[in-house]
Amino acid sequence: MPDEFIAIIIVGMLFIGLPWLIFHYVTKWKTAATLTNDDERMLEEMNALSRRLEERLETVERLTAQENPGWTPRRIANEDRQRFIAHKDQSANQNVGRK
Repeated sequence: MPDEFIAIIIVGMLFIGLPWLIFHYVTKWKTAATLTNDDERMLEEMNALSRRLEERLETVERLTAQENPGWTPRRIANEDRQRFIAHKDQSANQNVGRK
C-alpha cells in the first residue's frame, strides 16, 4: 500500500504539480517584464529632456567655438563636424582679411 501511495504522489507531482509550477512562474515572468503606462510616459519625458539638453550643449559649443577660433568642441555630432570645420575655416579666412 505505501508503495502505491508513493507512486500516486510522484505521478501527481509530475503531471499536475510540475506543469502548474512552470506555468505559474511563466505568467509571473511575463507580467513582470512589461512596462506600465507611467513607465513609458516617464521614459518619453526623459528622452525628450535629454534631446533638449543635447541641443543646448551643442548650441553652447558652437557659440564658444565662434568666439574662440582655437577652441574645438568635442561633442559635435559627426554629421555636423564637417559643416563646423568648413564654417571655422571660412571664419578664419574672413578674420585674416580684416587684419
